[in-house]
Amino acid sequence: MCKGLAALPQTCLERAKGIKTKLGTLLQKPENAIDLIIPYPEKPEKKPEKPQKPTPEEAAQWRESLDRVLTNSYGLATFRSFLRSEFSEENVEFWLACEDFKKTKSPLKMATKAKKIYEDFIQTGGHKEVNIDHFTKDVTLRNLVDLSAATFDLAQSRIYTLMEKDSFGRFLRSEQYQELLK
Repeated sequence: MCKGLAALPQTCLERAKGIKTKLGTLLQKPENAIDLIIPYPEKPEKKPEKPQKPTPEEAAQWRESLDRVLTNSYGLATFRSFLRSEFSEENVEFWLACEDFKKTKSPLKMATKAKKIYEDFIQTGGHKEVNIDHFTKDVTLRNLVDLSAATFDLAQSRIYTLMEKDSFGRFLRSEQYQELLK
């Protein structure tokens, strides 16, 4: 690190020291200074909107596909509640985390999210570990080396298929869903 500084001309180093000294002086608080607190108007907290209950006709359309459920805020909340009752809520949480990851643009945020997703859902012993095969885990681990929006695609599609073929049918027969049809 210092090797780079040594390569700079002496005049640049002297100017940098001068700027550092001036900044240090500006940042020091005089002993007799009065703290001025500038009040900022507080922003009202946004309460998350409660999803509107669907009509029986709208809820009936959910039968067409799991996508219809996952893209409807009330459907997602209801499906999530159903999965919680079956102790498999981690599946939809993983799917949602992957969807959020795909929308991330910043490489730094992408790396942070990827690490969290891997530790929570993929890594053996993770506190929300999803049920995927060894091959899928290996592919996902290799994808972490070169991050892209597609890093978790294989694992996400496996979990989606699991929810679609397993949980979704039971959800459609559940009391929660049947109540919405009335």
